[in-house]
Amino acid sequence: MSAGGAVLSGPPVTSGGTAGLLRQLAIALVCSGYAIGAALGWGSGRTAAVIGDFGLSVAALAAAVSCLWYGLTRAGRTRPAWILFAASSAMAGLGNGVWGWYEVVLGAAVPRVSLADFCFLLFAPPAIVGLLVLAKRPVNRAGWLCLTLDAWLIAGSLLTLSWSLALAHSAQLGRDGESVARAALSLAYPLLDIVLVSMVLALHLRRSSANRLAINTAIGGLALTVLCDALFTLPVLREHYRSGQLLDAGWFAGSVLLGYAPWAVPTPRTADRPPQPPGRSAATPQRPIASSLAALAPYLAAAVCTLGVLYNVLHGRPADGMVIFTACAVVLALVVRQAIMLLDNITLTQELAQKENYFRSLVQSSSDVIMIAAPSGVLRYVSPAASGVYGREAEELVGSELSSLIHPEDLGAVVHEVRRFLAAPPGAEPTTRIECRFRSGSGDWLNVESTVNRHHGGLIFNSRDVTERVRLQAQLQHNAEHDPLTDLPNRALFTKRVRQALAGRRRTDVGTAVLYIDLDGFKAVNDTVGHQAGDELLVQAARRLQESVRSGSGDCAARLGGDEFAALIIGGGDEDQAGRECRILEIADRLRVALSQPYRVEGGTEVRVAASIGVAFAEPGIGPGALMRNADLAMYRAKAGGKNRVELYAPQMQAEVARRAELATRLRTALHDGEFVLLHQPVAELSGGRITHVAAQARWRSAQGILFTPAEFLRVASGGRGTGAEEAARAAELTRWMLQEAVEQAARRRQAGHPLPVSVRLPAGRLVDRTLPPRGVETLLARYGLPSGALILELTDSDPRIPLDELEHRLGALRRLGVRIALDGFGSGYAALRALRRLPVDILKLDSGLVDGVVESSRLHKITSGLLRIAGDLGMQSVAEGVDLPEQALALRAMGCTHAQGAAFSGPLDEHRLRRALVRGGYPVPRVEEPVLVGGALPVRYAGGGHGGVPHLGTPHGSRRPEAHPHPPLRSNNETSVPPT
Repeated sequence: MSAGGAVLSGPPVTSGGTAGLLRQLAIALVCSGYAIGAALGWGSGRTAAVIGDFGLSVAALAAAVSCLWYGLTRAGRTRPAWILFAASSAMAGLGNGVWGWYEVVLGAAVPRVSLADFCFLLFAPPAIVGLLVLAKRPVNRAGWLCLTLDAWLIAGSLLTLSWSLALAHSAQLGRDGESVARAALSLAYPLLDIVLVSMVLALHLRRSSANRLAINTAIGGLALTVLCDALFTLPVLREHYRSGQLLDAGWFAGSVLLGYAPWAVPTPRTADRPPQPPGRSAATPQRPIASSLAALAPYLAAAVCTLGVLYNVLHGRPADGMVIFTACAVVLALVVRQAIMLLDNITLTQELAQKENYFRSLVQSSSDVIMIAAPSGVLRYVSPAASGVYGREAEELVGSELSSLIHPEDLGAVVHEVRRFLAAPPGAEPTTRIECRFRSGSGDWLNVESTVNRHHGGLIFNSRDVTERVRLQAQLQHNAEHDPLTDLPNRALFTKRVRQALAGRRRTDVGTAVLYIDLDGFKAVNDTVGHQAGDELLVQAARRLQESVRSGSGDCAARLGGDEFAALIIGGGDEDQAGRECRILEIADRLRVALSQPYRVEGGTEVRVAASIGVAFAEPGIGPGALMRNADLAMYRAKAGGKNRVELYAPQMQAEVARRAELATRLRTALHDGEFVLLHQPVAELSGGRITHVAAQARWRSAQGILFTPAEFLRVASGGRGTGAEEAARAAELTRWMLQEAVEQAARRRQAGHPLPVSVRLPAGRLVDRTLPPRGVETLLARYGLPSGALILELTDSDPRIPLDELEHRLGALRRLGVRIALDGFGSGYAALRALRRLPVDILKLDSGLVDGVVESSRLHKITSGLLRIAGDLGMQSVAEGVDLPEQALALRAMGCTHAQGAAFSGPLDEHRLRRALVRGGYPVPRVEEPVLVGGALPVRYAGGGHGGVPHLGTPHGSRRPEAHPHPPLRSNNETSVPPT
């Protein structure tokens, strides 16, 4: 029972979990109960015989069924072994059943030679073959030969000992006249057990690693069975053997263990077992013991054989031929085995030397430096690659302290990592990686990456120089965080610096501010001098900006993109709010002055730009994004306020931006929601007041009921930051809507009997970018049945970059359709005169700036008069825009202007009021009763009548003359007032 208890108390407890432990306890209780019953005699001789015979038969047959069921239902390399074990157990169960048939059923003594003996004889061969299946198979012929010799050494030694103790007596009975069959059976059965024991011992050290617990349990059951068989062969025990005795308990336990063996596989549950390191099994600590027993097995076998021979000599027996033959065979096998081991050792030594030379050559020729450090940190070996990598000879480094070669700033981290690595389990963390700076032979510091492994209590460092990689990474990081042109920090790094400044500020560190800087006029430099000159200007501006911020104080300058720069100014702790605002504004103004100085660029050209700067202070709880946004808003306020100035952020700026954003969002859907309306302002002849055509003007009625003019709502949509792609798209969409709506309303008025032309303002850029193709205008006129002569297009752009050749071609195509062309803003600059020289124009519209002061300024009077003479000489109609006073109408008519529009006649009208005005046919024109004075204010007198008064000149004060045609007053309620945005 000790052997069975050892097997049961071993691996199942640690691997099987709760269910496995319960099964093992049940098996132990059953075997213990059987042993106790056998020791007490089972109460009677017949009960002992029944339990001793049929109990063993039932246990063996149960083991056969268990192994057979497992072998048939499981796949794998061990499947045949369990089927063979089932056959072996079935033979044992059948033999015990036959034995019980004689003793219990027939009540007779078992014959000397019976069927039970043959069954017991067939127990060993299947078990031997099954053990061979479970064994770890040799890989070559020498391995098979060594396995055979080991088995023979064990079998020969056991045979010698068994022959001396018991088998010689059985052979002597055969020579004394005993039945030959009985003698053969008496010898064959123990000899097969010896073979089985030999296989068990020889293969136990070579068993497969698969199902280790199941194989150990099966080997334990077979070993226990063979042990009981060996005891049964002793003459002393055999003569007094009776069924049901204590010897049967061993056979019973062996059968139970063999039946339990296939199901003894542990359940792999993570919670029930500790984690195993990768590449290591649970049997790793037992490998040295197993290797030692395998090496000592031949000598142990020879010792057992020697004990057998000494036993015969000490008892004075004559030399037995069987013992001498077996001993000689064992000695011969031992010699052959040792010779094989010697040859194997020689081969292994040669292979080891070759591998050692191979790895030595790898180490010697490796470009990596391999160093072995003792536990004290002293270098014991350094490969020759150190001279090429570190610039120091290997002999020079051997014996030096590793810590003396590492940069002092990196030494702490290296020591910490090494200590952590040595404290970790080797299986869990076989290697680690360390990066540090290493002193080279020239005294420079090299960036070294080392892979660290354990080595006999010390460490192996496999190091390589990664200085170039570290430099490349640093360069890539620098490029990712700096502007490639100016080498200033970019937006990402600047935002990071602002975040660090805000996070590190103490309560006393007040006054931290962000400055947003935009170069005014930089686009003109690019357009006139070239982009190369523009880049040089940006580099010089970045240098000036960097020189202006304080070095070493945490201040930072950055380029955010294009011509936008930024600066971070860290505040001090000894200033009040007024003092820090004054200090920051002084810094900002100094930056503005420095950036506004002339720049000398490519070719020695001197260019100038100005700087608009917005300043925002860091307040408690503000984030980097909000602080930078505030500075950005202040910068745009500076640009809107006239440029070349410094503006401090105020909270109302954000409110204004929010209002503009809300209006811009509303504007995006205004066209689709029908919130745009089209008003028309009459254009009258100055000679008689007749309305010749109307000018269409778009208005947007906001949710608050306010009407915005085109310039105003486009400026609201853009947020005051110039025109971009989104604003251009909205302007193009609005232009198409205006043109379609104006043509449609003009067609309806024509059907109602008012065939007046309509003029629509159209940016010249719309024609150049083909937003309005000629065919589109022709299709629109044909759709609504409006004659082509009833449409006037007013060109409003004066951008000198617009190609006049293409614009002339487009206007010529429109004129061939019958569309008349008007040039708006005439007299406002050189662009209008240049367009007049090249473009096919029918109507000239004087700029309102010429009309405002035409009465008061003699110089402006002469300029306007000259421009009107040019229009008359070219045979063009002239229209004065913005004529709000009667004096202006009189002066313009005297100069030769033919038409006018403005508040002096009528403001923009809706469709209903416009038709009423068209029914009247025109507006009264002021009469000249006094000479028009130039250079001073003219008296204004009003004549009443009808719905209001019409301005006249020369009428006595207080006098009123009736008018035949009533007309609206000077500022009539027909005009829709447009408040400022």
